[in-house]
Parts: sequence; structure tokens; C-alpha cells
Amino acid sequence: MASTKNLSPKQLSAFTAALLATPISLGIFFLTGSLPIGAGSLVIIFSGSYGLILFTLEKFIYRKIKLIYKLIHQTKATKKEEVYFKYILPQKSIDEVREDVERWGEKRNEEIELLKKNEAYRKEFLQNLAHEFKTPIFAIQGYVDTLLRGAMEDAGIRKKFLENAGKNVDRLVNLMNDLDEISKLERGEQLLYKQNFIIQDLVREIFESLSIKIHNKGIRPSIKKGCESPIAVFADKEKIRMVLINLVENATKYGKSGGILVASIYRIDEGNVLIEVSDDGIGIEEEHLLRIFERFYRTDAARSRDKGGTGLGLAICKHIIEAHGQSIHVRSTPDVGTTIGFTLESRRD
Repeated sequence: MASTKNLSPKQLSAFTAALLATPISLGIFFLTGSLPIGAGSLVIIFSGSYGLILFTLEKFIYRKIKLIYKLIHQTKATKKEEVYFKYILPQKSIDEVREDVERWGEKRNEEIELLKKNEAYRKEFLQNLAHEFKTPIFAIQGYVDTLLRGAMEDAGIRKKFLENAGKNVDRLVNLMNDLDEISKLERGEQLLYKQNFIIQDLVREIFESLSIKIHNKGIRPSIKKGCESPIAVFADKEKIRMVLINLVENATKYGKSGGILVASIYRIDEGNVLIEVSDDGIGIEEEHLLRIFERFYRTDAARSRDKGGTGLGLAICKHIIEAHGQSIHVRSTPDVGTTIGFTLESRRD
């Protein structure tokens, strides 16, 4: 017997009608002994059964299925969808409908999982944001309260407390500026002013501008041997400057004293260039690597805050590079060092 697994409603109606009409008409033929009567019975019973079964399938079963499809789409049906529901859907087998519903269910499960992850991320972000703001605000409040209670009379203490309060105000300003920057990047409001420039020249400028911080730790900054030949890229120079400053500052903060800081530049192919910044510092544990580009994510919160920063630097880097249509990545081994690299488009003529 042929499989009825993938039959359309019309085929299923015909198959069922045939199963009903054949034995009944054969019975009539044997009882009457008349072939014309038996054949006529077959035609009449088959036609009537087919019409009744098809009517039942389309008006009751497929009517419910149409409602299910409308609920799946969750929108008022357009003219195109009405045509689909009226003419195309009834031609589908029950198994095809089941597969459609299963695919919809899988898609909804994926969306629910994504919403759960986003909700967890949102809660963590708000918690981190509150903490980042509370730390300098409580510090400023403490210094001001102490001064108002009488410490203002001591010129030495007054100056020290006001300087510390000023540093915390600067931290709040930096935090607000970084939040504003990352919000604009996420909304696509930051326009890119792309131009051709030599990436090695920009790296040397940044090494020079951060030379005091770098040399205070005894770190030796350099461009990797073999990567000195000028390579031009096509990008927003000031945005890439911001990225490289973040990467070099991080390499300086977490690099070991007397260590090295190396910038490497490679031409991947005719269209892309890879830039990497490496240090030989404390490194990052593997479980943290996938999250270091998240806002406020810190591998060691206490140690990171001691070293300053808003916790938004790498998130800003990621958004800037992605705004260029490129990618950023990290490689790291604890107590060996960290390399963060990103790609840029090659020079445009």
C-alpha cells in the first residue's frame, strides 16, 4: 500500500473515498450481479465520499490550521497572506504543516533564549553601571562631608581632599563621555571620516604621546621587526587613534614592569590589513576571553579599578572596528601575555 504520509488534503480525500467506495460497490455488484449497477455505485459512493471528506478536511481541520498560521505570524493577514491561506496552504500535507510549526517553535525557542541572555546581560550591565557611578560619587560625598565637619580649617587636608574630589569628578566626566561615545556608536550616529594614512606612523605617534606612562613601567615599546615597511590603510584616523590608545594603555597597565609592548602590522591580502598590539603581562584566563569586549566587564574588578579606567575602553574599540565593517579579536595566556588585533581596509586609490 502506498504511504499516506505526505498526501495533500485532496489526495488524502481521494484515497479514503476509494477505500470506502471499493468494498461497498463490490458488495453491491455481488448482490445484484449487475456490472453497470456496481460501476455506478462505485462512482456515486466515491464522488460523495470524496466531497464529504474534502469538505470536512478543508472546513474544519484546515480552518483550525489557518488560525494556527495566523497566530504564528501574529499579524493581520495581508492580501498576499490571504491568497496563501486560501490556495496554497490547503495543498500542503499534514506533515508539511507539522514541519512548519516545528520550525516556528524552534525559532521561538531561540528567540526566548536570546531574550533571557539579553535580560541577564541588562541586569548585569545596570548593576555594573550603578557600581561605577556610586564609587566616585560616594568618594566625593565623603570628602565634602569631612570638609564641612571642620576639616576645611586645615589647609593641608583641605587641599588634599579637594584634589581627591576633583579626581573623582574627572572619573565621572570620563565615564559619562565614554557612555555617550558608545551610545552614539551603537546608534550609528558617529560618522566615519575615512582617509588613507600610514598605520605605522600613527602607532609611533601614540607611543610618543603615551611615552611617560610607558617608560614609568620600564616597558620597551616597538614595532615588530619585519613590520616597519609603511602600510597604508583606509579608515577614520581619529577613531583608529582612539582604538590604538586604548590597546596601548591596556598593554601598559597589565604588562609587567620592564616588559615589552609590540605592535605588529601585516598585509593579509590585497584588501585587508591586520594590526596587533601585544604585551608580556599577566594575561587573561580563557573563560574571560569571550567577554572582555562587553561594557564594564572586568576580569578582576578590584585590580582593574585600582588601575583606573571606566571599563568601557574595549567595548568602544569593538564598536569602532565593527563600524568600519571589520573585526577585532584577542589571544591570551595567563602569565605569558595578551595580543589584541583588528583588521582594517587597505589603502584606496
